[in-house]
Amino acid sequence: MTPTELGAYVSGKLNVTPEVTFGELCLHADAANILDVLTFLRDDAECRFVCFIDICGADYPEREKRFDVVYHLLSPYKNSRVRVKVQADEEGTVPSAIPVFPAANWYERETFDLYGILFSGHPDLRRILTDYGFAGHPLRKDFPVTGHVEVRYDDEAKRVVYEPVKLIQEMRQFDYLSPWEGTEYVLPGDEKAKQ
Repeated sequence: MTPTELGAYVSGKLNVTPEVTFGELCLHADAANILDVLTFLRDDAECRFVCFIDICGADYPEREKRFDVVYHLLSPYKNSRVRVKVQADEEGTVPSAIPVFPAANWYERETFDLYGILFSGHPDLRRILTDYGFAGHPLRKDFPVTGHVEVRYDDEAKRVVYEPVKLIQEMRQFDYLSPWEGTEYVLPGDEKAKQ
C-alpha cells in the first residue's frame, strides 16, 4: 500500500486525519484516542506497525494546545513507517502508550523532562535527562537560553555547587546579515573605507 492508500484505509477505520508529507504517512489523532490508534496500527493485518521507534515533542507557543506529541512507528512486515501526532496543552495529559508499547517508558519520561508534557497512567513519570532539582523544561521555546542555575564542581568544597547564572558578557543579538549583501550599519574596520 502507498502512504496515501494506507492513510485512507486507517482513516476509514479510526477517527484520524491522514496527511502525506515527504513521502511518509502522518496521522493526526485526538489525545483521548491515542491508545486505540496505536493498538489498531500494531494489531491490524494491513498495518502491523510492531516496532515502536520514538516519541518526541514539539513546542508551538502561539497555539492554544501548544505541544505536539509525535509517535514514530515502523512496520518491518510492510516496509513502511507512520507518524502519529496528538496535540496537548500545558495542563492536560496524554494517555501513556506503555500498555500498547512497553518501550515507550523512557521516551515518555524524556518528553516530560524536556517539554513538561504529562502522560497519565505512566508508572514512573520523573525526570530522566536533567537533574531532579532542575527548574523548568529546557526544550520549551520560552525557556531562557542561559538557563536558571549553573552547576560546577568546587574543588575547595569538594562537592558540586549550584549557583545562579552569572553572565560575564551581555547577551548579544546576532543579525546574521551577509556583508556581501549589504548591511544597514558600518562593520568594524569599514569606517575608513570610501562611502
